[in-house]
Amino acid sequence: MKNFKFPLFFAVLVLFSCSSDNGSSNTDKTDDEGPVAIDKTVNKKNVGDSANDLLSSQNFTKLHLELVYVAGFKPTDNTISNFESFLSERLNKPGDVQIELREIDPLGQEVYSITEIRALEDDIRTKYNDENEIAVFGLFLDGEYSENTENGSVLGVAYRNTSFIIFEETVQRFSGQAFAPSTTVLETTVLNHEFGHLMGMVNAGTPLQSDHQDVEHGRHCTTEDCLMFWTAETGEGLVNMLSGGSIPTFDSLCLDDLRANGGK
Repeated sequence: MKNFKFPLFFAVLVLFSCSSDNGSSNTDKTDDEGPVAIDKTVNKKNVGDSANDLLSSQNFTKLHLELVYVAGFKPTDNTISNFESFLSERLNKPGDVQIELREIDPLGQEVYSITEIRALEDDIRTKYNDENEIAVFGLFLDGEYSENTENGSVLGVAYRNTSFIIFEETVQRFSGQAFAPSTTVLETTVLNHEFGHLMGMVNAGTPLQSDHQDVEHGRHCTTEDCLMFWTAETGEGLVNMLSGGSIPTFDSLCLDDLRANGGK
């Protein structure tokens, strides 16, 4: 088992072409008239492609979050409560926001690639967009990311338009170190940050209303205390950002972007 030390990568936004990521196009559900085909490809697009659908109520008035965790790596109750508040503050979903937590058995794997994570999602995901409800899949995983280096470890990745991964084992190990943030603070920050990427931040499906993209670090904000700030280069930056148990929020520039794209 590895001993995770500073620095660490805070979060990663992964953009892939969806042309080879469609897998099986349909699955079946049943209604009063028999089997009904569900198009799964709409949930297998690029990160940020569903930003407006998540933020606004124009196409979807409800959101269903399917959060799956490996046994022993369940997010804290306070993290889920914080996440519910975060979603309520930012999304226009008058129909409801439903969070479903589900446990799966340990997978017995120490390292995961994005390809393997996608395949795992395809095997265990049960919720897809349906009529006026948009579905999002999140996985809290044991093991670590295959792209980790000796200088840092990734905590979360947004890898499809409605999919994200939290490397919960890495989160828990890091939060257990001296002077590190609590598990709830670290989980909440990473979870909110990854969902921020699904909401199209920064300039990844939600258009900029002002010049605040940190182009050098991809789809992140230039404001140091913003939730979407890139803190992957040094562990000191992340620790300072989360000092005192304060969970970062969107800065005013990111909020302007979100509101212009249908959010609150």
